Amino acid sequence: MSTLWTVILFTVSGNSLVIIAIAHFKQLHTPTNYLTLSLAVTDFLLGGFVMPPSVIRTVEKCWYFGDFFYRYYAICHPLTYKSKFTIVFTKKMIFICWSLAAIYGFGMIFTGYNTKANEDIFDGNNFCVGGCLIIQSEISIIVSSLISFYIPGSVMVMIYLKIYLVAMKQAKSLRQTNEAHRNEVSKKRETKAAKTLAIVVGAFLFCWSPIFLCYVITPFIKFSVPLLLLQFLFWFSYTNSTFNPFIYAFFYKWFRKALKLIILGQIFKSNSCSVELFSE
Repeated sequence: MSTLWTVILFTVSGNSLVIIAIAHFKQLHTPTNYLTLSLAVTDFLLGGFVMPPSVIRTVEKCWYFGDFFYRYYAICHPLTYKSKFTIVFTKKMIFICWSLAAIYGFGMIFTGYNTKANEDIFDGNNFCVGGCLIIQSEISIIVSSLISFYIPGSVMVMIYLKIYLVAMKQAKSLRQTNEAHRNEVSKKRETKAAKTLAIVVGAFLFCWSPIFLCYVITPFIKFSVPLLLLQFLFWFSYTNSTFNPFIYAFFYKWFRKALKLIILGQIFKSNSCSVELFSE
């Protein structure tokens, strides 16, 4: 149990630092970082509101309380992406994503898309008094899995494959034409950011693929997956929210500098929001 609470602590504290850094320092108020901020808020909410109840469910065995398209344009359309992907547009896009997720999640329940399982589906080990066990039919599980994971995951993989190919082509062209050093540094920064986000996407797919695979298979084997295995897969997927701040800290020099300023309390000084984070 202490291990689970340690995971929660790292998830909440790590993503809190990401949120504070991007919200406080003006230099980080860019469309890319707003997408990172949205992801950090999602991870923070998962660590603060989803993981703690999951600890109780895991230990007690029952529950008794009843940025990616922006980076694509930055690499593939460098001459027009700044005019198209403004901060206002990015905020609208984030709002739409959160709204659609809420509509989809609540709609699944209130429209009766989920069907409550009969007690005879569960054996004595899985059924407990006071539990709220909601399952879906085979068709609804396949549809919801496609909409929430498999289709978005496939789109992200295809986009980053395109980003990689274009970035390699532009790097080759850059060497051949001997462009100015400033443009070369800028292009390297964009490429590094694309690679970092690709690692974030890869970590997401790596952590969440097992539980969604199990999710699709479960109804076809009459929900006979061991409860312990389900709990392990759920917690493995949750750790994706724990990994992300460490990925930022490893790849982003600006995040390490912002983290140092936050820990030392420098953000409480006047004009600290204007500190230069990208100086060499």
